[in-house]
Amino acid sequence: MTKPDDTPEPMLGRISVPKSYEVLADRLRQTILDGSLAEGERLPTERELVSQTGLSRGSVREALRKLEVEGLVKTKLGRLGGNIVSRPGNDSMAHVITQFVRGRRLSLRTLQETREALEPSLARLAAEHRSKDDIVRLRELNAEMGQALDDRNRFAAINIAWHNAVATASRNDLLAAFLYAISYDVVASTVSEEYDTPGLRKEVVGVHERIIVAIEAGDGDAAFRRMERHVKATRAKTRAREDSDLPPD
Repeated sequence: MTKPDDTPEPMLGRISVPKSYEVLADRLRQTILDGSLAEGERLPTERELVSQTGLSRGSVREALRKLEVEGLVKTKLGRLGGNIVSRPGNDSMAHVITQFVRGRRLSLRTLQETREALEPSLARLAAEHRSKDDIVRLRELNAEMGQALDDRNRFAAINIAWHNAVATASRNDLLAAFLYAISYDVVASTVSEEYDTPGLRKEVVGVHERIIVAIEAGDGDAAFRRMERHVKATRAKTRAREDSDLPPD
């Protein structure tokens, strides 16, 4: 008789079978990402997906919900609505990055260092790839900032838009999306009221104009240097509290 201690080791480990809605979500995701389903195209209805796959309506709905969270599907109401294919956008990345930053309780210093590494390079790329429309947009935003010197919140919002416009002009969608993802935390959380004065805001408008001049001239080195000085100056004004965590919201 075989003793318990002599029980042979199993040849195979436990097998984990993916849930049916995960299999469907994977297939739909691949179809969207490889371009087989174009952005704006409607997916089959829930009833059609149930018929095509043999899955339950609950599994189909869960798969679609998963893709909606990922930013690959949007639900449109109405007679011509349905589940519409979308491409991952800046908001999708911003959601993931914000979760990471706040979940890991990253400090303001970490975000400032990231900004210092990212923004000068974006300014250089903007000088290489900018269009006339990009320059017009940068000047329009900077002019709006000049008109909002006495309105801290409005000035901050336009400032964020200006920095993201530089990123857009770089024509590097990945870097631009990453800056968009961190820009609200960086700009909104790093400058304290002690330093955020109308006089300082006026200086920022002047610095922005010099960066625009370099970008418009196609001078990547000058754009890099001026943006680098700009973001480092912002960090210098917040160094005393840069090791603190970001506020919870």
